[in-house]
Amino acid sequence: MLTYTIKRLFLMIPILIGITLLSFSVMHMAPGGPAEAQMEFSAKASAEARERLRKLYGADQPVYKQYFTWLKKFATLDFGEAFADGRKVKDKILERLPITLTINLLSLGVVLLIAIPIGIISATHQYSVLDRATTMFVFVGYSMPHFWMALLLIYLFGVQWGILPISGKESLDTTGFTTLQWLIDRAEHLVLPVFVSAIGGLAGFSRYMRNNMLEVMRQDYIRTARAKGLSENTVIYKHALRNALMPVITILGLSVPGIIGGAVIMETVFGIDGMGRLMYQAVFSRDYNVAMGILVPAAALTMLGNFLADIGYALADPRVRLR
Repeated sequence: MLTYTIKRLFLMIPILIGITLLSFSVMHMAPGGPAEAQMEFSAKASAEARERLRKLYGADQPVYKQYFTWLKKFATLDFGEAFADGRKVKDKILERLPITLTINLLSLGVVLLIAIPIGIISATHQYSVLDRATTMFVFVGYSMPHFWMALLLIYLFGVQWGILPISGKESLDTTGFTTLQWLIDRAEHLVLPVFVSAIGGLAGFSRYMRNNMLEVMRQDYIRTARAKGLSENTVIYKHALRNALMPVITILGLSVPGIIGGAVIMETVFGIDGMGRLMYQAVFSRDYNVAMGILVPAAALTMLGNFLADIGYALADPRVRLR
């Protein structure tokens, strides 16, 4: 197991370098640059001023030189400064990361707590009323646009009924709040964003779980376990569930980058300054340092998710370790 883990870890290094090179090159292939983006609406900006700005940002150098300069900084975990305001990219990310992490971790927890039991019950009661109801729920969850659902919930819970706040991560004036009042206020602001973030994943995970359970329950060893006289709960939760979870482990691992990546539409609709909005603003302003500062850790988390999925496979199925 240790040898398998070390091999997987060392394989991640060249892959990450390749991702950084590809991402950096593609971003610089887009028309325009940080100087052009900043002076786009300035009619009086001269060519000289643009050139000075390009030199200040290092955009006058060949792309490969810019890449190696960035890579040297990144190796020391220095993401540089944002072109727009000169602030450290690391500070901007750390400022917005907590709210994005909170929303996505809560939504992932909701998904896992609800989707896995729904998938199991749907599989063990195939074609029942409950199975048909969850199938309809999945269809609605997949087909309904998240921004439309967010606007609908804002109208119902915020405007029409007035029971939940509809924007931001806390009330405008929290002075005088006790710790309990502040926590309640934060929780109220998180209800709608967490629900909107979770609904799509809830539909997908429950469907994956149902299909995997149905596939596993058709296997010969499940028939053998039943033939031995084992109880249905033992067959389902001890023998079938463990194997049915393996594809779900892979999907869960690939969900890791979304935890820090944020959701642009959801954060925009609810007025939350998270990582999704920061990435959106960086791309449109050609702020390469900020964009790379978000993209590369997200890519690293994708690989980490795959790595954890592989380790999960190895723990669940010892045959994987021999490959």
